[in-house]
Amino acid sequence: MKCTGFSPYTHVNPKILRKDFPAASPKTRPRADTLSTEVLLDMLKIEAILQPSKLDAVKDALLEAGIEGMTILEARGHGRQKGHTEFYRGREYTVDLLPKVKIELVVLDDRKEAAIQAIMSAARTGRIGDGKIFVSKIDEAVRIRNDERGESAL
Repeated sequence: MKCTGFSPYTHVNPKILRKDFPAASPKTRPRADTLSTEVLLDMLKIEAILQPSKLDAVKDALLEAGIEGMTILEARGHGRQKGHTEFYRGREYTVDLLPKVKIELVVLDDRKEAAIQAIMSAARTGRIGDGKIFVSKIDEAVRIRNDERGESAL
């Protein structure tokens, strides 16, 4: 078989494509149905891994900050604390995967700091194991019920 030079692992750098569309910047995207552009705020996914005892306080703080939609998952893991040992019926056991709670929410860029501050103020104890917050960009959101897309799907 002759090599054609095509690789399925080839990645196109989006910054190169941005030169072809000068109107497209991180906050402005070309609309598919017209030649005009509309200003859109970036959507961000905030994932917070917390102690289970702080879940109610964090939920209340997020609701107070005006953030209503969230997904809550039970998780197990460890960070720097690396678990601990317990004695049960006279035997020593090492518990290296501690129970945690993961909260996921998608917000617009202008609500990011309010969400992070609400989570941090409600979850912080000052000890190891308080948790972590991760923020990543979301390209698109689609509401399944009626095919709304972007900001309106949130």
